Amino acid sequence: MKAIMSRLSFPTRHRLVFCSLSFLLLSACSEQRNSFLDPAGPIAAAQRAHLIEVFAWTMIAILPVFILVPLMFWRYRYRNRKARYTPDWAFSGWLDLLMWGVPFVIVGVLSTQLWKSTHALDPYKPIASTEAPVNVQVVGLDWKWLFIYPDLGIATVNELAFPVGASVAMDVTTDTVMQSIMIPALAGQIYAMPGMRTKLHVLADETGSFDGENTQFSGAGFTEQKFEAISMTSQDFTAWVAKVKANGIPLDATSYGRLAAASTGAQVHETLGSPQMPEGVLYFNAVEPALFANVLGRYTQGTAIPSTLQPGAVGYVPPAAAGANQ
Repeated sequence: MKAIMSRLSFPTRHRLVFCSLSFLLLSACSEQRNSFLDPAGPIAAAQRAHLIEVFAWTMIAILPVFILVPLMFWRYRYRNRKARYTPDWAFSGWLDLLMWGVPFVIVGVLSTQLWKSTHALDPYKPIASTEAPVNVQVVGLDWKWLFIYPDLGIATVNELAFPVGASVAMDVTTDTVMQSIMIPALAGQIYAMPGMRTKLHVLADETGSFDGENTQFSGAGFTEQKFEAISMTSQDFTAWVAKVKANGIPLDATSYGRLAAASTGAQVHETLGSPQMPEGVLYFNAVEPALFANVLGRYTQGTAIPSTLQPGAVGYVPPAAAGANQ
């Protein structure tokens, strides 16, 4: 590589370096936002502000080290005869006060900020909004996310839509192993466990598309367990609901059983999907009202679930193909 660069003229090398840096910077860009460092809601914005505060306070202890160590190396270098030599020096009250007092103050401030932000950003805490809240029941499966809108009678797989400015209240569980749902640009993550209900509230203050994912390793298809969170205007959301109702299929015990089989969104789309549904996404227009409660309750009956009836288990047998959308 060095030999190749040496043959290039300076302007050519300069352009090559500039293009390489540009490629590295642009490679992180995406149409979908996937980081709390580029927030689209108040929770992610507060998380970014908290990170900046922590970074600023820790720099109080770190920057002096970066500055003083090179200065000490320079001042006390071997050839500097003017440096003061004090072999018997062992104590300095002011130095001890700085060395122990400053970190003590930093830890105290950071602890206070952490306590406040933990309560302020509690995922169970509803978010005030001017728009009507949207209730969503979330079920983690292998390896996809099922989003049920109980107030609208619809459900989707791997697509979570909501109006901009509306608080989205999610009840989260899983019908397989433990998982963790996260939409980095909007909010932090929350775990989902069989037989347990956890909560996550999110709000987007601008329209856009945001990456969501499972952050808990859950098997071979774990890397494909991603979904798209879409913030849209109220009019677009109404149109989206109408589209789901028009193009969806019923979500009954049979279709849910087949949906629960270990498969990615793209794989289950081939089985239950239609050309009217986006790739890797499913729409359901008739959802059994007690579906989420049944998923929760099956793990609290006090009896073991046979592996043939347990989604994600070895030996699970999904219902027959009756009801598939061919």
